Amino acid sequence: MKGVAEIGFVGAGAMGSALIRGLVSRGRMDPGKIAVSDLKEEALEALERDVGPFKVSPTRELPAMASFLVLAVKPGEVASALEDLAPAMGPHHLLVSIAAGVPTGFLEARLPQGVRVVRAMPNAACLLASGCTALAKGTKATAQDMERASRVFGAVGEVVEVEEKHMDAVTAVSGSGPAYVFLFAEALMEGAARMGLPWNVARILVKSTLMGAARMLKESQEHPAVLKERVCSPGGTTLAGLFALEKGGFRGLVLQAIEEATRRGRELSSELR
Repeated sequence: MKGVAEIGFVGAGAMGSALIRGLVSRGRMDPGKIAVSDLKEEALEALERDVGPFKVSPTRELPAMASFLVLAVKPGEVASALEDLAPAMGPHHLLVSIAAGVPTGFLEARLPQGVRVVRAMPNAACLLASGCTALAKGTKATAQDMERASRVFGAVGEVVEVEEKHMDAVTAVSGSGPAYVFLFAEALMEGAARMGLPWNVARILVKSTLMGAARMLKESQEHPAVLKERVCSPGGTTLAGLFALEKGGFRGLVLQAIEEATRRGRELSSELR
């Protein structure tokens, strides 16, 4: 069975399925060249309805089918998955893990000598092919391995490469970041309603405002501070609102959120060791 698939996925949960859908919908891979292992038949059936027929295999047989494997299981399931994979893996294999907080050293210690490992941190927006993924090399991974991994995750958004020591900060910013934005959106909606706007109007205004601001930020080469200044006018409403945010410690709270989330990521990694 060796070589019958271009890529194998251990897990077809939300992120694993999103990657497969992205690869197929963007024409980067034929579904028939994808092998998947997952215990939930309903997840496999739903995925097949969306992308077409792919190969289904027990986890322990995936390494014989594909040399490029994506470990898309929850952190608590990683050790068990590696036990199934390891006996059939060798130096010709590349394993890309999206398990949050699991260091490459943890993976390499449980795999045969020479297996190349890459750690990936995608975020929730990858489910809509609008995400961002950070990649970090293991000790054996090559530039070609990183290129292959970038091609996969590029199907669901932007890709950046970082040193592994920065992955906890990446998790705190882009991994946890959507939750911070959702909290901000919730507060904006509540503020709008408090000022008398109907809820349905508040939702439309807030969603459109955040989407528009995000697009401006993405498409502009300017620093956010410059874009912020362009919205302000002397003595105007925007400066009054910004003054209230700064007075309440908004900037400091965001910095603290990143710091605390990074610290918690480091704790989780330490617990695994």
